[in-house]
Amino acid sequence: MEIINFSEQNTVINQYMSELRDKNHQRNRLLFRNNIERIGEMMAYELSKTLEYKPKTVTTPLGTLDINLPKEDMIIATVLRAGLPFHQGFLHVFDKAENAFVSAYRMYTNREHTEVGVHTEYMASPSVKGKTLIIVDPMLATGGSMAASIEALEKTGKPKHIHICCVIATPEGIDVVKKAVPDDSHIWCAAIDPGMNENKYIVPGFGDCGDLCYGEKL
Repeated sequence: MEIINFSEQNTVINQYMSELRDKNHQRNRLLFRNNIERIGEMMAYELSKTLEYKPKTVTTPLGTLDINLPKEDMIIATVLRAGLPFHQGFLHVFDKAENAFVSAYRMYTNREHTEVGVHTEYMASPSVKGKTLIIVDPMLATGGSMAASIEALEKTGKPKHIHICCVIATPEGIDVVKKAVPDDSHIWCAAIDPGMNENKYIVPGFGDCGDLCYGEKL
């Protein structure tokens, strides 16, 4: 499995990440969502370089030429609700892709809020059989919601290839996902942080992505 960590590169993604993490910038909810979306666009562009291509003849007003275009059928899947702006960034690049949505959310399973379970409540997806499946979720913390989403999506068929895309991941989350996907899968991260606190939030991270995008939930 290949893991791509953009924080190890000199890229403007690091500027957007610094604003996402900065608690003063986080007061601007629109900026926060836009930065998540922009990271999605840039990650999608980099991912596009790994796809298979085939030539297509295009007719212009003055002649014809061959242009290499992606030949893969693609599905972009996201985990509600935090994944929506990230998903939109990918859609700006892969505008012909099909889409899937999974409602998978964490639930604390003890009174101290130190143990987390995952509940999958809803899924809307076309068949992923034989297609390139891109699963986008900003936070890969414990890996539980991502593994549950992969399991739910694979019930519709076996994908040709799987790309896991996130803004921030942890080593623990990556280890969980590795066990849930084939060895030739890719994990794309804007950053990999050291770990989580006792409440299973990524540290240093930037907090709850869904709340920062859309407001606190009950």
